[in-house]
Amino acid sequence: MNQNGTNHYDVAAFVWPAYSDAPEMRWAFPERMGEWERARQARPKFEGHRAVHEPLWGYLNEADPYVMEMQIGAAADHSVNVFIYDWYWYDRRPFLEGCLNEGYLKARNNDRVKFFLMWANHDVKYAWDIRNADDHATVLYKGWTDRTDFETICHRVIDRYLLHPSYYTIDGEPVFCIYDLANLISGLGGIEETGKALRWFRKEVERAGASGLNLQCTLRGGNQNYSGVDGDMVVNQFEALKQLEFDSVTHYQWCHFLPVKNDFPALVEMALDKYREIETITDIPYYPHLSVGWDSNARFKELHPAIISGNTPANIEAGLRLLKQFVDERPHMHPLVTVNAWNEWTETSYLQPDREYGYGYLQAVRRVFGGEE
Repeated sequence: MNQNGTNHYDVAAFVWPAYSDAPEMRWAFPERMGEWERARQARPKFEGHRAVHEPLWGYLNEADPYVMEMQIGAAADHSVNVFIYDWYWYDRRPFLEGCLNEGYLKARNNDRVKFFLMWANHDVKYAWDIRNADDHATVLYKGWTDRTDFETICHRVIDRYLLHPSYYTIDGEPVFCIYDLANLISGLGGIEETGKALRWFRKEVERAGASGLNLQCTLRGGNQNYSGVDGDMVVNQFEALKQLEFDSVTHYQWCHFLPVKNDFPALVEMALDKYREIETITDIPYYPHLSVGWDSNARFKELHPAIISGNTPANIEAGLRLLKQFVDERPHMHPLVTVNAWNEWTETSYLQPDREYGYGYLQAVRRVFGGEE
């Protein structure tokens, strides 16, 4: 029970919407099954490498509403009650919306698992195309947008998603997460112009009928220039977030701020130390995060040695219990935790059942957050 006096927790899992035949991705996945193609082709790169991960449900089309009805039911039955959909916009048009629009939103039971969007506004290189994936320099799609494009994005998000009855809210306000703060600021022309754009976004959300907007951002490790321009340097991301009036923060993946070539229990302790440190740096609410794993070798020909080891269901459960304790010790906070991920098979970070552990990861979530003490 959390200190708000309830047994309710929001367990929000990120969703990678690439497991369907998206026409805009056929250049990378010509077999027309999305990134399942890459997951099926994965092979070990050294002795003892756990490279092959087979989905127990099979290689399903997640843009099919009947498939998503099954997945929503499994998630809800195991205490995963929120999906955070990675949402993309490249070359002035939407990208990879099919799994959300045709799958989740057309599922008849989507009221059982809420959803919200994380605008994945990062640049795209060749990571999705294994033929050229070892080219780490060429940028195929730019993640930044100018003000005109930003307004188009906001209107699309408001009109199609934010007021949906299954859209996730905190204190009645729809949550909209932004992945890459530096790209946002760079595209909009600096801190001041970004602030103006975000204030405009809030007003448009309220004009549409919502009580407000909970603007969330995913954090990174290290410092960089967040000003978006050469002058007026803002080095610290927390300073930038404060100036831009973000309402909450979380993380997307441990690989963004931890040395993930490590054993899972050690990473849990490192992560919790970082979360406590964040609370000493900013008063912006931080929602704790757990990454199920990390191994991106399925996407590359060369070896990428940063691999999380020891991420068994038992260790995942122990980590989730520590996150639950973190939430319980903060009664002023909304009881939300984020998890990477529901289905990141080519990054080896998924809650979905596989042939090695069955439903082990999902059962771990239910034992911790479903009242099964």
